[in-house]
Amino acid sequence: MSDLLAAAVDGPTATLADPAPAAPSSGPALSWRAGELIRRGAPHRILSGAIHYFRVHPDQWEDRLRRLAAMGANTVDTYVAWNFHERTEGDVRFDGWRDIERFIRLAGEIGLDVFVRPSPYICAEWSNGGIPFWLSGRVDALRTSDPAYLAAVDAWYDELIPRLAPLQAAHGGPIVAVQIENEYGSFGSDAAHLVHLRDGLRARGIVEMLTTADGITSDMIEHGSVPGAMTTFTFGTGVAKAVELRRGDEALMCSELWGGWFDHWGERHHVRSAASMGGTVGDLLAEGGSVSLYMAHGGTNFGLWNGANHDRVLQPTVTSYDSDAPIGEDGTLNDKFHALRAMLAPFHDGELPEIPADPRRQAAASVPLVPVRSLLDVVRALPTTGRSTPMPRTFEQLGAEDGLVVYEAPVSFPADATLTIEGLHDRATVFLDDARLGTLDRDAQTSLALSASGGRGVLTIIVESLGRINYGPRTGEGKGIMGSVMVGRRFVNGWTHRIVPQGAPDAASGTPSADGVAVARLDVAEPLDAWLAFPGGSKGMVWLNGFLLGRYWKIGPQETLYAPAPLWREGVNEVVVLDLDGLGAAVEIREQPSFGPPEEFIGS
Repeated sequence: MSDLLAAAVDGPTATLADPAPAAPSSGPALSWRAGELIRRGAPHRILSGAIHYFRVHPDQWEDRLRRLAAMGANTVDTYVAWNFHERTEGDVRFDGWRDIERFIRLAGEIGLDVFVRPSPYICAEWSNGGIPFWLSGRVDALRTSDPAYLAAVDAWYDELIPRLAPLQAAHGGPIVAVQIENEYGSFGSDAAHLVHLRDGLRARGIVEMLTTADGITSDMIEHGSVPGAMTTFTFGTGVAKAVELRRGDEALMCSELWGGWFDHWGERHHVRSAASMGGTVGDLLAEGGSVSLYMAHGGTNFGLWNGANHDRVLQPTVTSYDSDAPIGEDGTLNDKFHALRAMLAPFHDGELPEIPADPRRQAAASVPLVPVRSLLDVVRALPTTGRSTPMPRTFEQLGAEDGLVVYEAPVSFPADATLTIEGLHDRATVFLDDARLGTLDRDAQTSLALSASGGRGVLTIIVESLGRINYGPRTGEGKGIMGSVMVGRRFVNGWTHRIVPQGAPDAASGTPSADGVAVARLDVAEPLDAWLAFPGGSKGMVWLNGFLLGRYWKIGPQETLYAPAPLWREGVNEVVVLDLDGLGAAVEIREQPSFGPPEEFIGS
């Protein structure tokens, strides 16, 4: 984690003066009856949009919430990412960027209700679906009633829920609904697991309406629902099917109406037209339904928080989570915003809030990117983690959350030998002594030739996690070298390990190289939003003034990284790049984002 992120996120530990939930001052705000949502005795619609506090710099929370209100929403929907709050087991943080209570209060002050989706699993294209890596690394049966899993969830809920309970509408706060788990019907069939979560929320003081969320198949609804919680749906299109699947006298609600879609590296940029999105929203409203647009404002997978999917191959999510949302990654308002504002305005008694102006941006510029240290210089300067081990250890065994782990071992090999990494997760850069042998990938190539003449030396393998899987049966899958390293049919033994910190690498002078660390210094007159590009760069991580913005990769589609105004300072700013394959020659400030070639996509 970068020093600046540590400062923003890891301030003094917050405490609760009284963790016991107060008795409700009134009943829950929402209930359902005869197919309608009821609020304090009157029919009601939830008109919501998703904004994730963990994807938006906290200095910009208020701005984004005000834009949501101006769009015509009466509610904001947010997940709570467990692993964002408890990166190390037992160290649960709710300060700085993790101050979920502040985000909820801000929403209430702006006039928005809050729909909370408090984990333990969120999907959200977020690393590991929100489950901490230290838990998934030791529990076989995630998202079940396995006692070890539920014990960890209970400990987390003991920290989280007493912070949310006083912010419910029953106590005068803005929280009106709370979701149990997330899309469980597409994952498992452990009904006791859902019952445990439901009862745990109630026992810890949640009195507002409970919901579940699942796709529009009868099987998903059957296995994802639990008595006492209103069933809601997730879809891009499918209002008629949702009406058909609505249970009993429950109100109709789509808790994730996909108005756009996220991107994977190596694919095209997914977009959805305003007409297509508006058609589905209009159909739902015409049926008397409630809606939460996913996403209203997507934000950014800052750092290494991006997740990944797996559909025969690993599909890591890009740094941007713009999602072609009505409120763009930098707060820009597009045609979807204006279409939704027109559609939602009739559901309000008075005028909607004034539309905010578009954010200001820095002017275009280009500065040289100066190489200072080679990749091998960087990794060999790091301390090893403990004693050598016969076999390579995984990220989880080493306590490495994400990013890069360096494996080293002595090796000897005959002529024409082949090196193979069994169980590579996900990408490896391989050196023999100081010579770069090549790059291996879990789904494309896991073997390479050593030397035609044979020999010996020190093998250095730099393994990168491209993103922890966030959806499906592989959720919780480990990272690193999960198996072994082989020369022919023989194991390579005697491994030492180094964990590459997520803070900005030391930019002190070393041996400049085509790969490794490079530095650029940008002089700005005023801290404003900017879009950064790295023309000619291959695959790198980028720090702005010590804050890890995320990754770029020449395979696209994303070409620019969002650098929000709060991360800049007047005067000189330092950009540090660590490129694993090949550094570019410059850093560019661009006045417009480039997410890559578009492709119309609705989701399924």
